[in-house]
Amino acid sequence: MKLTIGYLYGDLMNIYGDIGNIIALKKRLEWRGIEVEVRVKSQESRVNKGEIDLYFFGGGQDQQQTLVASDLESSGKGRIIKEEVERGVPLLSICGGYQLLGEYYKPHNSQKLPGVGIFPVYTEASHDRMIGNIVIDSMFNTLVGFENHSGKTYLKKGAIPLGMVKTGFGNNGSDKSEGCIYKNAIGCYMHGSLLPKNPKLADWLLEKALKVKYGKEVKLAVLDDELENKAQQIAVSRFG
Repeated sequence: MKLTIGYLYGDLMNIYGDIGNIIALKKRLEWRGIEVEVRVKSQESRVNKGEIDLYFFGGGQDQQQTLVASDLESSGKGRIIKEEVERGVPLLSICGGYQLLGEYYKPHNSQKLPGVGIFPVYTEASHDRMIGNIVIDSMFNTLVGFENHSGKTYLKKGAIPLGMVKTGFGNNGSDKSEGCIYKNAIGCYMHGSLLPKNPKLADWLLEKALKVKYGKEVKLAVLDDELENKAQQIAVSRFG
C-alpha cells in the first residue's frame, strides 16, 4: 500500500513547528511498512483530483495568507480540495490554513480574504494574542497541543467543533470551542505538536485515507506509543 500526502503551501504556511505533523504522519506509515510520498503543493503547483490521499495545511502570517488565499481562488485549487473533502479525502489544517478553509478571514485594516468554504466558520483578526498550551475534550478523547493566534474563529449554526477547551483559548477565547470537523476534514489552532502528542488522531487520519483510496476498511498495525502517550499525559498533568 501507498499514501500520498499533499502539503499545501509548505513553503509559505509552516510556522510553530507545523511540519512536525507531516513528520508524524510519514513515520507512522513507514513504521508499518506502508510506502509514503509527500508532495508540496504551492503557487506553481497543480492539484489534480485523486492525486492526494491526505491533505495537510499549516499556519502562516497575514502576508502569506493573502498570497495563498488569492492562489486558492484563482488557480482552482480551492475548488478541487473542497470536492476531494466532499468525497471523504481526509485533511488536517492548522491556524492560518484552518482560517482559509472557512468562509473568510478578515485581517486588520484589510479586505476579507475569501475562504474555500469547507468549514462553516469565519475568522476575524483581533488585538488579543491567544498563546500557550491547550487541552481539549474531543471525539478522540483528550487532545493536547500549542496555540498561537490573534484571529478569532466563530462557528456557524450546525458546525461541529473538534472539541471543547479545558485549558487554553481555542477558536475565539470565549465560547470554549476549539476547531471544526467536517466529514474527514479537521481544522484547529493546535500547531506542530498536535499529531506527535496525539497518535490516535494521526492514525484516524491515516485510516480514513487508506479507506478512501482502497475502498475498504484498513486496520493499522499497533505501534508502541509509550513515549507519545507519556508526552500527552505529562502535558495534561501540567496544563489540563
